[in-house]
Amino acid sequence: MSIFSLDALDLAALLCSRVCHDVISPVGAIVNGLEVLEDEKDADMRAFALDLIKKSARTASARLQFCRLAFGAAGSAGASIDTGDAESVTRNLLSDDRTKLEWNAARVLMPKNRVKLVLNLCLIAAAAIPRGGVINVTITGAEDATTIRVSATGTNARLAHAVPALLAGKPESDNVDAHGIQAFYTGLVARACGMSLDVNVSPEGVVIAATPEAAASAGEEANKSEAAA
Repeated sequence: MSIFSLDALDLAALLCSRVCHDVISPVGAIVNGLEVLEDEKDADMRAFALDLIKKSARTASARLQFCRLAFGAAGSAGASIDTGDAESVTRNLLSDDRTKLEWNAARVLMPKNRVKLVLNLCLIAAAAIPRGGVINVTITGAEDATTIRVSATGTNARLAHAVPALLAGKPESDNVDAHGIQAFYTGLVARACGMSLDVNVSPEGVVIAATPEAAASAGEEANKSEAAA
């Protein structure tokens, strides 16, 4: 089955829908809080509304900053991004009591598409543990030898059925909707980086590894040789 091709305008529209979906909830909460402040005279209720506005504003800001790096241009063509910035926006996005982020990577400048790949894999990992858990990010190697490993462990950790096919660029129905666009986009970014994605789901959790395509091809040839022997 060949790689599915999505029209550029459809890709842009679906990604915009995804970003809007991520920010509409906290923005709506800010509006609700402001309406309470306008109508409410009770001091306790006004304090509650202010707290809601502050928390929702922080959430909206964290999501927008994350989306800017994960989906946006973040500089001109060929630009690099500090992995420290990537870690910071990811920690802000996952700043709740349910999810712990373990970030194992040196602070370096990386090509922006590789950083986008890391961030998008983090989104997939977070979706795999809706009840919370641990997300581990490990980046090793340098330049063309860089490998990325993102895992998610937690209660009932699992990937949505369609995610592996979307990552591979081969949606089962030859169609990508707003629910699947982020996983599909992640696959596009991986291929733009010249990296192959390997997905492993087990009772222990979900692991997605990104390795250079040349290394992945060499590994496959070695396995075939061992099997033949």
